[in-house]
Amino acid sequence: MPAVVTPEPVVKLVQRTTEPAAAQTLRSTAAAVIAFAVAQSVLPEPHPAPLTAPLTALLVVQVTLYATLTTGIRRVNAVVVGVLIASGFSSLVGLSWWTLGLTIFTALLIGRVVRVNEFVPEVAISAMLVLGVAQVADTAWERVLETLIGAGVGLLFNLLLAPPVWVESAGVSIGGLGERMGKMFRALGEEIGGNHPVREAAARLHEARRLDHDIVEVDASLRQAEESLMLNPRVKEGLLNRVVLRTGLDTLEICAVVLRVLTRTLTDLAKARTEEALFPEDVARDLRELFGHMSDAIEGFALMITTPMAQSGEEAEERLAEALARSRRTRDHVADLLLEDVQEHPRQWQLHGALLAEVDRILDELDIDKRTERLAEELDRRSAEAHDRHPRMRAMSRRLRGAAQSRRRAGE
Repeated sequence: MPAVVTPEPVVKLVQRTTEPAAAQTLRSTAAAVIAFAVAQSVLPEPHPAPLTAPLTALLVVQVTLYATLTTGIRRVNAVVVGVLIASGFSSLVGLSWWTLGLTIFTALLIGRVVRVNEFVPEVAISAMLVLGVAQVADTAWERVLETLIGAGVGLLFNLLLAPPVWVESAGVSIGGLGERMGKMFRALGEEIGGNHPVREAAARLHEARRLDHDIVEVDASLRQAEESLMLNPRVKEGLLNRVVLRTGLDTLEICAVVLRVLTRTLTDLAKARTEEALFPEDVARDLRELFGHMSDAIEGFALMITTPMAQSGEEAEERLAEALARSRRTRDHVADLLLEDVQEHPRQWQLHGALLAEVDRILDELDIDKRTERLAEELDRRSAEAHDRHPRMRAMSRRLRGAAQSRRRAGE
């Protein structure tokens, strides 16, 4: 029986419905509806539809608990400041074009002073909405109450129903970056033999430069994942997960930069050897094998940093170790062949050395021992920063450790 191929649009639809974005959409909708219902039951009759409450809840229920807490406080602050400004102006002057302009200018200025960050326009918006009604005092405090209800519902919603953790989506982004870099190495290996047109070499160079845009997108996804791990009761080892992913992306970013330099080296060689083969056949064959092993190493590294240790993290590490070992052996053989070639034909010898140096740099960045050392250093650094931010807790910790050591010595 022939295999049934699922259409790609259907596959993407299923993937989207299983992503945290689907859960976040449902959570935001539910929080807005609950805030509207609570505001209707709390506010006295008659009153207009309390749409400020669901609007605030919708904006407060962000994708992470950390963002929810910080955003909720700033949003309530912005609205209250705007209402107070409107109340003050309404008691002194009426509504006209110049009082409206003065109100907006004052609201934007004070919004920056009170540090509501991205919600500075919300201060002016709140002031304008309140200033434009007939009974400013009543409407002002109703708007404050609606805002507090919406913010309260949003905060409680995220406290009782913890927001999704975006680590998996960040891992998919990092894995995709590793795959794209791996494909580039394979493509370089396939094109390394024979006469290498400058046009093809330049195309690979431009492709390597476009990796910078991919890294920016992956970094944004990782930042969202890092926030989702902060203050989230569903996460037990949030710091470790953040450090593993962040240091892993830093390594891939360095490798992407070196890969771009490597493609530039091959482009310069192609420009200098337009009438001959880029490398002798034996060198090209070993370079093709080397780039294939480096492709496996890049993909293995991305898999290792995105695979939980409880699943197949050890298998991913073994795969990376094997790919690195094969890459180093092939690299040494390529170095011997290039040395012989340079002795016979010394033209562009510096580019041969640059090519080997760039390969060495990538292999060094992917080294497992260096990776372990970097993780330990980053964990120590972040722990030290946490202690510096809480000196009293650090002093108490030292006293407790000293007391425990004294008891042990007394017991001995």
